[in-house]
Amino acid sequence: MDAGEIRSLLQNAFPGAEVDVYGPDGVHFEARLIAPAFAGKATLARHRMVYAALGNRMGNEIHALSLRTLTPDEASGPGTRDSGPGNA
Repeated sequence: MDAGEIRSLLQNAFPGAEVDVYGPDGVHFEARLIAPAFAGKATLARHRMVYAALGNRMGNEIHALSLRTLTPDEASGPGTRDSGPGNA
């Protein structure tokens, strides 16, 4: 599995979301999602939504996934610029 496949799965699960995925080794990935669907949800709930979208790929094709999940309002706030995958 590569970053593009994960990006596609997440874009299908979260229509209208901005999705960035980085993972040069093919098993360890970083993802940043900006989606209205995260509004009003705690970080843990947001991560569970992402894991549900990826299903049994988690722990199999995807060994590790670091997540940053934001609403559009959070993403436009201070401190979010250049904080996407691979830019930590």
